[in-house]
Amino acid sequence: MRRSDLGEFEEVVLLAVAALSPGAYSVIIAEELERETGSSVSTGAVHAALQRLEQKGYLRSELGEATAERGGRRKRLFTVTALGGRVLSDVRAVRNRLWDRIIPNIRLEWS
Repeated sequence: MRRSDLGEFEEVVLLAVAALSPGAYSVIIAEELERETGSSVSTGAVHAALQRLEQKGYLRSELGEATAERGGRRKRLFTVTALGGRVLSDVRAVRNRLWDRIIPNIRLEWS
């Protein structure tokens, strides 16, 4: 496994981009994360994470078409790169191996 430099928030943003592609942009990603986590997620935090993920080569972006709903402004649409997909798969594999090691008959109690 490649040493990942993926933070927890970056991981969920990257997952949201994968789930929302090909129409993933900052506002809809923040809304999706709020819906999934039940917590408030600022568009600015998502935007900063998207920039970091693009700098790391996990995402690429391009400007979409201008829309009337945005006053003629164009959305920056994000997609996961092959490297980003491999990092997500690696992180998922680590998590799955750890979950699989928990003895199934033990009731997990989190305090």
